[in-house]
Amino acid sequence: MRYFIGNWKMFGVPKSISILNKINSYYSKDKNRNKYRVIITPPYTLIESYSKYFKNKKILIGAQNCYQKEQFSSNTAAVSSYMLRSVGAKYTLVGHSDNRAEGDTDAMLKDKVRYAIKNNLKVVFCIGENKLEKKNKKTLSVLKRQLAKVLEKKFNRNNIIIAYEPIWSIGTGKIPTAQDLKKTTIHIKKVLKGIFKKNSPAVLYGGSVDGNNVEMFKEIKEIDGFLIGGASKTSKKFIDIIKNYYR
Repeated sequence: MRYFIGNWKMFGVPKSISILNKINSYYSKDKNRNKYRVIITPPYTLIESYSKYFKNKKILIGAQNCYQKEQFSSNTAAVSSYMLRSVGAKYTLVGHSDNRAEGDTDAMLKDKVRYAIKNNLKVVFCIGENKLEKKNKKTLSVLKRQLAKVLEKKFNRNNIIIAYEPIWSIGTGKIPTAQDLKKTTIHIKKVLKGIFKKNSPAVLYGGSVDGNNVEMFKEIKEIDGFLIGGASKTSKKFIDIIKNYYR
């Protein structure tokens, strides 16, 4: 199973649902539709209405983050995985570099993953190295540390997906070479096998994915799908990625 996950970040109002309608209508008719899943993570404000609308359709709705407490608490503006699940979210991103930069620590991320799984959300756990770490050839050790500090064998790996997003690639148009990406993905899967003592969960790539470069990613069989930022905000760009992947 391949995944095409669109992260809308701070984008979208109720009428933006027309973007998803177009994606859904393409997806419903696509002869390859049984080979992949489409998940969109809009802002919190749209999760409930979009989840209801797409309840019996093809697209799944997720959240972009969740708070590191289980159910309710006195933290102003915080949203827990329990609350997300109750309004129809099926997935949540955890550990996106935006949130790490805003102060998410490994301890916080571990709680987020734990409570999300406990509340029946599937977790898309984001990892990635920055420009300096890449320059200093630290990529593999950084990724190993990010995985080992947060994931535990007792977490249900069937509810975990990993998204490798090199921070230096997000929104810059720069992407890793096919050779680097293959090596990195194999490394991630090896680390995950070590943690879970079983087959690795799915590993996705994110960072400047578009309809043109997706053909290159297609060659790397180890990649199980994509976390797509900017290109998920227009139906045409998002559909082009799927089309060109299966071309």
